[in-house]
Amino acid sequence: MTDRRRHPFPRRLLPFALALAACLPAAAQDARLPDIGSSAGTVLSPARQAEYGAMTLAQLRHAGYVLDDPLLDGWLRDVGLRLGGSSDRPQQSFTFFLLRDRQINAFATLGGYIGMNAGLVLAADREDEVAGVLAHEIAHVTQQHVLRGAEKAQRDSLPILLATLGAIVAAQQAGGNSSGDATSAAVMTGLGMLQQRQIDYTRDNEAEADRIGIRNLARAGFDPQAMAEFFETLQSVVRMNQGDERSQVPGYLQTHPLTLSRISEARERAAKLEPQVAADAVAVSSNPLLPAGLRIQAQGPRGRGTTGDFGFARERLRVLSANTPAQAIREYQAMQAKSPLDDAQRYGLAFARMQAGQYRDALPELQVLQAKRPDSLWLAIGLGQAEAQSGHAADADRRFEAWLARMPTHRALALSYAQLLAERNSKAAGERAVAVLRPLLSSTAANDALFQQAYARANEVAGDELRAGEAWAEAAYLGGRPEQALVQLNNLKKRANLDYYARSRIDARIAAITPVVLELRRQGVRDEDATGKIRVGVRASAGNGEW
Repeated sequence: MTDRRRHPFPRRLLPFALALAACLPAAAQDARLPDIGSSAGTVLSPARQAEYGAMTLAQLRHAGYVLDDPLLDGWLRDVGLRLGGSSDRPQQSFTFFLLRDRQINAFATLGGYIGMNAGLVLAADREDEVAGVLAHEIAHVTQQHVLRGAEKAQRDSLPILLATLGAIVAAQQAGGNSSGDATSAAVMTGLGMLQQRQIDYTRDNEAEADRIGIRNLARAGFDPQAMAEFFETLQSVVRMNQGDERSQVPGYLQTHPLTLSRISEARERAAKLEPQVAADAVAVSSNPLLPAGLRIQAQGPRGRGTTGDFGFARERLRVLSANTPAQAIREYQAMQAKSPLDDAQRYGLAFARMQAGQYRDALPELQVLQAKRPDSLWLAIGLGQAEAQSGHAADADRRFEAWLARMPTHRALALSYAQLLAERNSKAAGERAVAVLRPLLSSTAANDALFQQAYARANEVAGDELRAGEAWAEAAYLGGRPEQALVQLNNLKKRANLDYYARSRIDARIAAITPVVLELRRQGVRDEDATGKIRVGVRASAGNGEW
């Protein structure tokens, strides 16, 4: 299996990174709130913000930082959108994604794009703590902390996309994974000055994000005390890492110190908020069709609890963020030596064995767990995959078909089954895979690289080379390779068998992607030959609004 560690920071980019580090403090704004005269939202329109957010995510994905997994993506999205819908700006669009780095970090950037490192989820004891971090980052977006900094950068003629990616890569490179590398050490030295100078700019924003985030936690039905609890977890991490040169204090703790007063303030706010939220849950109806003064339950989010999938999500993330499946298996063996594994950890160990190709070893464990939890989709998908790879394809098909009958548009379920079908490399299996994926084409699930890759492969196996080509181009675009997407689409246009509708679709995508390529070139990001060598001003993972 390949090593999943991120690539080392390219030495040729060191001067740019250090120069960027020197420039970025000017982009931070002293937020003595509120700033009634702020231009936030006028220099960068919402559509423009979304474009920059999407480009940032695509470049992070191309650099190998993003951890794409349908089950984990769905879990994080469920938690995040629940918080977003309960925020002060429920109309704001949010996109949540995971990065494979095991540092404890999270960040928000333009357009409501919020990233979270695997290490943060692994450090959390329960889902409410993860929700607390997301609520904090959502507050950075809704209070326009990120936007103000980006617009200041734009006025200073600093390319926004490169500034965002530079801040992200700076935060990630400051961690322990690459602390022995001389280039990373030099980057960290330059960034140390940046971080120290930013402290005075960020404390007001951090305090407001804490306050708004705790209120949002309660509104969404999560435990508002969870934010303070996670602060205490971070404090313990810092204490354990003291004196260990390879376990650096996370960079965001240097710019956003976790003081006792911050923790106590978070606890006090949560304690005061709980009875107030309960009282606010009942409101007077303004519906003219109902009797005047009728008191009704407002949203009723309190008491909804968590998704119930946190344990499985954390263990799946533990496996996918490990350098190799063998390392993940060793981690579980070490856990097992200390105490028996719980159900989620047993799932994680079975999944690690599947990642290592040991499907027959994983199958019995998953069968036992599924018998205990027959309604768990996570276990059903894992068991179906293990069955298919262990010579029990008919059992796997029955399992997936039964679940699809109940949930025909579930992204993780459809992708998992379609990938198994495509591996059989028969026309009939390909056609079934296309049929499984087709219901998702009109949903947001189609707007990701994983879906497009699966749809492309399914059409290839089914014999539809044109649809496969369009999907491969879309996957390249969503994966941070828009120039490669244009090359592929222009090659498709040369086909003699194109009908009017196919040519119209291809022309429309070329027209949509071309401005993105031009903007990336303006920002200094260019794919020199559209075959795998891309030169970017920086490489990636956590930006403005970082914890």
